[in-house]
Amino acid sequence: MDIYDQERFRGLTSAEVSTRLKHYGFNELPSSKPKSVFSIILKVLHEPMFILLVACGVLYIFLGDRNEGIMLLSSVLIVIAVSYYQERKAERSLEALSELSSPRALVIRDGEEKRIAGREVVKDDLIVMQEGDRVCADATVLYEMNLRVDESLLTGESMPVKKSVWKNEKISSPGGDETPFVYSGTLVVGGHGVAKVIATGMETEMGKIGKSLQQISDDRTLLQKETKRIVAVFLVFGFVFCLSVVLIYGLARHSWMNGVLSGLSVAMAMLPEEFAVVLAIFFAIGASRMAKHNVLTRHASAIERLGSITVLCADKTGTLTLNKMSLRKIFAQNKFYDLNENDSAGLPEDFHQLLEYSILAGQEDPFDPMERAIKEVAEKKLSGTEHLHRDWILVEEYALSHELTAMSRVFKSPNKKDFVIAAKGSPEAIEELCHLSKEKIEDVKMKVIAMASEGLRVLGVARATFSAPGLPGDQHEFDFKFAGLLGFADPVRESVGNDVKQCYDAGIRVVMITGDYPVTAKHIAQQVGLRNAELVITGSELETLSMEELQEKIQHTNIFARVVPEQKLKIVTALKANHEIVAMTGDGVNDAPALKAADVGIAMGARGTDVAREASSLVLLDDNFSSITAAIRMGRRIYDNMEKAMGYIFAVHFPIAGLTLIPLLSGNLPIILFPLHIAFLELIIDPSCTLIFEAEEDEKNIMKRPPRIITGAAFGIRKILVSSMQGLSVLVISLAVYAIALYLRRPENEIRALTFTTLIVANIGLILINRSWTRTIIETVRQHNPMLKWVIGGAISFLILVLYVPFLRSVFRLEILHVTDILICLGAGVISVLWFELMKVMKRYRRS
Repeated sequence: MDIYDQERFRGLTSAEVSTRLKHYGFNELPSSKPKSVFSIILKVLHEPMFILLVACGVLYIFLGDRNEGIMLLSSVLIVIAVSYYQERKAERSLEALSELSSPRALVIRDGEEKRIAGREVVKDDLIVMQEGDRVCADATVLYEMNLRVDESLLTGESMPVKKSVWKNEKISSPGGDETPFVYSGTLVVGGHGVAKVIATGMETEMGKIGKSLQQISDDRTLLQKETKRIVAVFLVFGFVFCLSVVLIYGLARHSWMNGVLSGLSVAMAMLPEEFAVVLAIFFAIGASRMAKHNVLTRHASAIERLGSITVLCADKTGTLTLNKMSLRKIFAQNKFYDLNENDSAGLPEDFHQLLEYSILAGQEDPFDPMERAIKEVAEKKLSGTEHLHRDWILVEEYALSHELTAMSRVFKSPNKKDFVIAAKGSPEAIEELCHLSKEKIEDVKMKVIAMASEGLRVLGVARATFSAPGLPGDQHEFDFKFAGLLGFADPVRESVGNDVKQCYDAGIRVVMITGDYPVTAKHIAQQVGLRNAELVITGSELETLSMEELQEKIQHTNIFARVVPEQKLKIVTALKANHEIVAMTGDGVNDAPALKAADVGIAMGARGTDVAREASSLVLLDDNFSSITAAIRMGRRIYDNMEKAMGYIFAVHFPIAGLTLIPLLSGNLPIILFPLHIAFLELIIDPSCTLIFEAEEDEKNIMKRPPRIITGAAFGIRKILVSSMQGLSVLVISLAVYAIALYLRRPENEIRALTFTTLIVANIGLILINRSWTRTIIETVRQHNPMLKWVIGGAISFLILVLYVPFLRSVFRLEILHVTDILICLGAGVISVLWFELMKVMKRYRRS
C-alpha cells in the first residue's frame, strides 16, 4: 500500500526483532499461572464428595479402624492425581486457545508487511493500523490518513479521537484530539496509519493498570446452569436421606457412630458431583478439538448451541468462494474485452485508460484481493507504457462511507499543475459521482447485469482533474468522467457444494448474503447447490420491507444481494423472530451488531477485523465454509458425548444409592457398601464420565439428523427415564444376587464380595452400552477410544487386587470368589444391561 513512503518505512530486520524479544520479552500481560498441585488439592477437597470421604476416613481412624481410614484417605490422593491430570489437560487446551485468540498485528519488517500475532510485536516495530484493528502496543504515529481511535477502554470517553503525526512530543496520557500517540487495547474506528512501537507488555498503559484484554470466556452456559440446579436438588435429597439413615440406624441398631458412617455413605452414593467436572472438561477439551479444525471458540455457550443451528447465514466472498479474485472481463469505450480469452495478447488502446485509473484508485502494494488482481493485469498489460505512474505523489484520499460506496485518491504529477483524481467503487456509486444521465445509467446497468450474469463481481471506475489550490472536503465536488467497468471472477471453493449438502442433510438451511448483484448471487447459488436460487431479496427491497413482511419472505428466500453490513442485523432479527437458531458469518466492523445478535456469531480469522472477532462466538482461522460444517459436526459430537456421560452418571448412581440405602432400612441385613467401596467406585466413575466419553468418536448419523431443540432442561424426560431404567435394572439384578447369597446363608463378607463384584461388572457394562445409544457393544468395540482400555483395565485390576490380596480384602471386608462365583457375577452383570442392547437392535429393526 502506498499510504506511506515505502523507502522511509522499512521496519526492523529479523535479527533486530530477535534481539528485542530476548531483551524485552513477548508483548503480553502476565496470564494466570498454571494451577499448582496445592491449589488443585484445595479445589478437590472443596467438593462435597471429597469432604465426605475425608470425614469418613477421620471417623474410621477415630473408631480405631486405621486400615480402612488410611485406605479412604489414600483414595483421596488417587482422586487428586486424576483431577490434576484432567485440570492440566483442560488448562493446556485453554492456553493454546488463548494464544490463538490474542490480537493480531500488521507490521513492517525487512521492508515488507507481515501479519503476526500481537504477542510477537517488539519495541521499535512499525505497525500498520487499519479500520477495525485493535492496537497491539503503545506507539507514536508516524503517518496517518483520517486516523480515528476509540480510547474508551482507557478513558471511558465513548467518542473516538483524531490522531496526528508525532513531532518529537513527550508521551502523554490517553484522551484528547490531535495527539500523536496510540495505546495498546484501543480500537481503530476510521482511517489508517503507521506507528512506531514505544512500549509493549507490562510497560504499556494497559499493562500499568493490570488489565488483560484477551482471555477465553468462562460464561456459564444453559447446560451448566441446569446441571448446577440438578446437583443442588440431589444435594438436598442426599442430606435428608443421610440424616434419616443416621436416626434410623442409631435408634434401631443402637450404634450412632456407625449410623453416622452409614449416613455419610448414603450421601456419597446419592451425590452426582461428576456433572460439574464433565462440563468443565468437555467444554475445555472440546474447544481445543475445534481449534484443530481451524475454529477458535471464544464462548463456551457456542459449543452448546452448534448442534441447534437451524439457519446458517454465510457471506459469499471468501467463505463460499476462495476470495482469490482474477480480473476476467473489462468494459470501456462501449466495448467488452475478455482478459481470460486474450491472456497472451496485448491490451487494445481503448482499455488503457481504464486500467490506468484502476491502478491509481487502489493501493500500490494492495492487501485487497480485487486490487491485487488489477495490479497483476495492469503490470502485465501496461508494462512499458506511459500509463503507470510510480512517480506520482498521493496528496489526499477520500474513504468509502455508508452513504457512498466509492473511494477517490488525489495525485500530483511532477509534470502537471492540475490534480488527477481516480475513483473506484460500486457501479451505482460511480454513476452518482459522474452525474450520468438516465439513459447512460440504464446503459451502464445493462452492461453490469451482462457481466454479473456470468458470475462476475463488478466495480466501476471514474477519473477527474482539479485545478483549484485547495481540495474540496467531499469527493462529490470533483467533475468525474465515467471510465469503465471491471469484472472479477472469484472461484467457488471446491468443497462448498458437498458442505451445503451436508447442512441440508443436517436440517440446516443455508442463506447466502452478498454485496454483489442478484444475477451474480444466483449464478453462485446454483453452483453451490443452494435451494430456491431463483428467489432473491436485494438490499433496497430489504429497506422497504416491514419486519412482518420480511419474516414471511425470509421463510423461503435464501439469497440476499446488494446488502450492506448494517442490514445483516435486520436479517438476523427476522430469522430469530421466526424461532430459528441463527449462525452468522462476518468480517468487518459493521458486521459486529449482527454477529453479536446471532445465536452463534462466526468471525473470519484471516481477513476479519478484531472488532468482528470480539463480537463473535467462533472465529474461523482459515475463513473456509468447510470449517463451519466441521464445527457444527464437532459441536454435535461434544454435546452427544456430554449427554452420554451424564446419562451414565444418572444410571450408575441409581444402584449405588439403592445398594447403600436398602440394607440400612431393612432390619439387620448385612451392609453392602461402606464409604471405602463407594470411593473405589468413584475411581472408576470419574475417569469414565470424562476421559472415556469425551474421547468417543461421533455417531455415523450425526449430520443426518435434525438440529437439537433448545429447551430449558438439560436433558429430555425420555433420556432421564432410559438412564434411570438402566440404573434400576442394575440395582434389581445386584439385589437379586445379594438376596440369593443371603438365602444360601453365605458369610457376610462373601455376600458383599458377590454383590460388589456384580456391581463392578454392571458398571463396566453401563460404560460400554452408553458409548452409543444406536450401535451395539460389538459395533462400538471396533471404534477406537484410547482411554477405554486403561479405565476398564484399571477397574478389573483393582477388583482382582481387593479380592485376592489378603490385606486389601480384609480392609474392603470381602471374601475370595471362586471361578463359579466369578461367572455368576459376570453373568448377572451382563444380564443387567443386556435389555438395552436388545432395545438398540429392535429399534433398528423397526426403522428398517
